Amino acid sequence: MTSDTSTARRSSRTGETWTIAQVAEAFDVTHRTVRHYEDLGLISPERRGTQRVYHRRDRTRLGLILRGKRLGFPLEEIRTIIDLFDAPRGRRTQLEYVLDQIDERRTDLEQRLRDVQDAIAELGEFERRCRDDLGRLDHV
Repeated sequence: MTSDTSTARRSSRTGETWTIAQVAEAFDVTHRTVRHYEDLGLISPERRGTQRVYHRRDRTRLGLILRGKRLGFPLEEIRTIIDLFDAPRGRRTQLEYVLDQIDERRTDLEQRLRDVQDAIAELGEFERRCRDDLGRLDHV
């Protein structure tokens, strides 16, 4: 099995295309997921009659979408990041924007982590009190 990088390099030289089934399998997502991102305009495969034909650009964009989702970015933020790539000075603008978004996402996740840690501590204290009460009831 070839890696996505080597497949992408080969496709840029050969003009290789993929079907929705091949793209979905390569990224371990459903056809419905791929169509959803198409409906949202995040990817735009070529149409040959009723068949969708995916090019290297579509695969790259889908990879970025899925990475953004794994990192917790909402689809609108992912769209902005991907669209910035196509803008003039796209690379620099995109990277600056992404770095800002990473900072915001990290801050949000760190707060959520503190909230979870606090909740676990509260549960531990509540559990201790319940066990103490139960122990007192056993001795009555």
